[in-house]
Amino acid sequence: MIMDARIADADEQNEQARLGLCSGHIDRRSFLLGSAAGLGALGLTGCATTDAMIPPEIAALYGPVPNEKFPIPAVDLKKVDPRYFRRTVRYESKEAPGTIIIDPANYYVYRIDGDGNATRYGANVSRPGFLWSGEAYVGRKAEWPTWTPPKEMIARQPEARKYARGMPGGLENPLGARVLYLYQNGRYTVCTIYSTSDPDTIGTGVTSGCTGLLSQDMIHLYARTPIKSKVLILPA
Repeated sequence: MIMDARIADADEQNEQARLGLCSGHIDRRSFLLGSAAGLGALGLTGCATTDAMIPPEIAALYGPVPNEKFPIPAVDLKKVDPRYFRRTVRYESKEAPGTIIIDPANYYVYRIDGDGNATRYGANVSRPGFLWSGEAYVGRKAEWPTWTPPKEMIARQPEARKYARGMPGGLENPLGARVLYLYQNGRYTVCTIYSTSDPDTIGTGVTSGCTGLLSQDMIHLYARTPIKSKVLILPA
């Protein structure tokens, strides 16, 4: 009911779908990963890479971003499965260019470019119990936003109460450099597409409602996404 799309890349045909939006202790990584038990269960996905194996054009995509309000360091790409590097792929869809499609089963976010192409980003997604699907839209967007834990998180994790009035923007803020706030029927869903500086979360289900992209990828998507852009979240 959401879309009828298929990936036409030959190299995609051999990729297996993997089971798969922000919570935890009072530091950036723990908020995203959840409880200590969740941390213990989390493992790196895919195969390891070395600097010599990373193409220069990929390294350039994920290099440092020094001119930001809070300078962003380069991504440690050895912690990212190469399948999750940003790339342009064939993606047949009836959706209009500019539509964002979240595919939690495969840990991807697509931005429809038109002519059967899409920009594909590796992502982290919701952990079991918090997965959802349906149609939303970008109701607002922000650079280096203040993060305020929802009351549901504070109820689950009382240590988050210290940020009930908001955590200022910065590298330690769980929303990172850019965020797209997802709305339905004029109301904020409490879910976002946000930026993460934790590369080892890409390709995992770790959040409780949000979808995270590497900071460099999120800046790229953010610049191409106006308010009211359609967002489709596929079933996991």
